[in-house]
Amino acid sequence: MRTARAAGLFGEAGLGRVAQRRGWRAGTVTTLAAVMLTGTGVFAVADPAPGAPAPSVALFTLTAMPAGWQTRTDLHPSLEIQPDGRAVKRADNGAQPVTGTVPADVIGAAAAEVKALAAVDMGTPEQADKGTSIIDYMPQSPDQDVHLVVYAPELGDGLSDDQKASRKRFDDVFQRLLNAFVPA
Repeated sequence: MRTARAAGLFGEAGLGRVAQRRGWRAGTVTTLAAVMLTGTGVFAVADPAPGAPAPSVALFTLTAMPAGWQTRTDLHPSLEIQPDGRAVKRADNGAQPVTGTVPADVIGAAAAEVKALAAVDMGTPEQADKGTSIIDYMPQSPDQDVHLVVYAPELGDGLSDDQKASRKRFDDVFQRLLNAFVPA
């Protein structure tokens, strides 16, 4: 009896339908994998309008992530500076961004100092989960990009005097750029 029931439930016709469904699914999965691997598909990207300016990448981006940043969803750069000095500053409390400028002499001095800091060791304190400060310097030539990251900027435990001095230089540049911002 059990054999008859099983044959009734999964008889020849039933197995054929299962095989057809599995074949259809396998074909679909194979096609999707081929599209993903070859990069072909039905996605299109619009070309920029003729004469439109190219999207601008910020020359400097300053970001401060507080301790416990993993639970926050409102992280954003504190300051973004364009090559011409135009800038956007954002407060930590979620206030609206403020547009303004940063003087060219401050930008030039910061660029030189950031390039110099790229060659030094700023160390990582014993407790590195106490926030992060980042300075991204991205001139037009991508091979000159500098990305400086300081973990737990307020801590110095386990760091050498040279590392502490380098972290101080980093903080000085960070604060100098933030303080040089002039609202429009």
